Amino acid sequence: MNRRQRALLIRSIVFLSVVNSLSLAFYFFLHPPTHPTPETLNSSVTTTSLKPWPFLPSFLPWNPSSKPPLRSCEAYFGNGFSRRIEAHGGGGWFRCFYSATLRSSICEGGRLRMDPSKIKMSVGGEGLKSVMGRREEEELPEFESGSFEVEGDGSDGSRAGGRVLDEEFLDRYVPQGAIHFHTMRGLMESMRFVEPGKLQCSQWIEEPTILVTRFEYANLFHTVTDWYSAYVSSRVTDLPNRPHLIFVDGHCKAPLEETWEALFTSVRYAKHFTGSVCFRHAILSPLGYETAMFKGLSESFICQGTTANNLKASPENHKTARLSEFGEMLRAAFGFPTDEISLKRPSTVHNILFVRREDYLAHPRHGGKLEPRLSNEPEVFTAIQNWAANHTKCSLNVVNGLFAHMSMKEQILAIYEASVVIGAHGAGLTHLVSARSKTIALEIISSQYQRPHFSLISQWKGLEYHAINLAGSYVRPEMVIDELSSIVRSLGC
Repeated sequence: MNRRQRALLIRSIVFLSVVNSLSLAFYFFLHPPTHPTPETLNSSVTTTSLKPWPFLPSFLPWNPSSKPPLRSCEAYFGNGFSRRIEAHGGGGWFRCFYSATLRSSICEGGRLRMDPSKIKMSVGGEGLKSVMGRREEEELPEFESGSFEVEGDGSDGSRAGGRVLDEEFLDRYVPQGAIHFHTMRGLMESMRFVEPGKLQCSQWIEEPTILVTRFEYANLFHTVTDWYSAYVSSRVTDLPNRPHLIFVDGHCKAPLEETWEALFTSVRYAKHFTGSVCFRHAILSPLGYETAMFKGLSESFICQGTTANNLKASPENHKTARLSEFGEMLRAAFGFPTDEISLKRPSTVHNILFVRREDYLAHPRHGGKLEPRLSNEPEVFTAIQNWAANHTKCSLNVVNGLFAHMSMKEQILAIYEASVVIGAHGAGLTHLVSARSKTIALEIISSQYQRPHFSLISQWKGLEYHAINLAGSYVRPEMVIDELSSIVRSLGC
């Protein structure tokens, strides 16, 4: 290679180097490198496919253009959370939706951090027998300052270490009411601001997550109010899919947890996280005590269950389809039909479900013995079996509803297939929430338990309801058979 060829080669190499450098510079100008932030250096991102919402025949939109009238059925059971209050904006955010009817709020926030080490409570989720005798105080959460944190940029007066919500805000939108220890309010009281970029997390949860604090987690009625509150919170905040759920309490694992797992995408306990957790979107569910289902026991309001189609055609403030919608949600969560025509059987075949009360171990402070509500329950059950076996016009199947020894899926299926539900006053009758619209309820009420729980649920669902009121706790079997005979005649039998 001569001198001229070498010079030409060198010039070519230099030219290509310059072009390559300019190309790289132009690329990085358009695509600047991303520098790791503390949250990406010190955390892993959790993403999981969320469960979709099922089709519910009774579903009505949860975000109406006009807010429902105060103390209307929609205000009690639907989207009465119509007053939106922005509590904080900026890097992180927090706001609440207040219901003047229920005197409660559904709140949500973004870039919210939970530090389980600052929440004083038992771990939760243990097997029942391993924690026998544990006190309730150990299971309910106590929140230290900073148990929860929200990123603030100072634009709205937020300062690091300052409270996100003051007492005036909480008194107005999360009032204590008659609840001795309001755990969700305690959670909000603990919330503090942190500076942008200082939200140190060992894990980020990217998808919407509902935070729930529970009280009577082993009692079906009270647990259904918690299920309903979490469901309403999901709808009011307009979640496109079913969220994750975290229990911010230290209760042990109970059989009713099966339904939580069916309703939501995933279920975890706060204390099961090994470090701090950050949420892109967290929703704080109100206490079950603040739902219409519970308030109906002490407040006087009239709501009659009807179909969603009737409400679409003629909206009425004293009618509702919300509890039917929720019952369909419970059925769908376990894979059962949400409509009423999928139960294919002859019109002359009917299930009579007798909801029984049996001894079982419910929680660490429970001795396993239930107080009988009907002193001669076995005698009544046998009498119903004999009567049904001799009935000639229809085939009557008497189902022994031993709910204490059945899975939740089995319990909800038994309710769905029942034409008649009969039982003494007890939490098991709360399952009427999942019953079909033509199911008939017969409650046997002893003198010591004259309470309106199940007549109200039947009313709110639009179910036909009958009651046998007793002077004590004994019922003559003939009285029950006479009432059942009248009911099955109305069924065409």
